[in-house]
Parts: sequence; C-alpha cells; structure tokens
Amino acid sequence: MLTHPSAFTMAIGTIGPGLAIGIIGAAALIAMARNPENSSKIQITMIIAIAFAEAIAIYALVVALILKFVS
Repeated sequence: MLTHPSAFTMAIGTIGPGLAIGIIGAAALIAMARNPENSSKIQITMIIAIAFAEAIAIYALVVALILKFVS
C-alpha cells in the first residue's frame, strides 16, 4: 500500500499536463516560425490550449488534497 497516495496522485497527474504544455509550446513556435503574420492568432490559441492542459493538473491537485484530508 502506498504511504502517500496524495503525492502519487500529484506525480502522475502532472506528467501529462507537463508534456502537453511542452508539445503545445513547441508546435506554436514552429507555426509562428512558418507563418509570422499569424503569430498573434497562434499565440492566443496556444494560451487557451495551455490553460486547458493546466486545468488537468489543477484537478489532480484537488484530488490529492481530498485524499490528504479525507483519508
């Protein structure tokens, strides 16, 4: 049995969003390099996508806090 399930939850719950944010940033930079005149639209879309990916990590934080204080 795990001694700290909340720590395990945060570790697993932040790997996906971290990778997603890196991929989103790399794809946006490539798109801006290929099409500089649309960089403002690309940047806005990138920020929205990063916010959605970061929401997953926040959900993992909420679950970890519930595990820490309830169990």
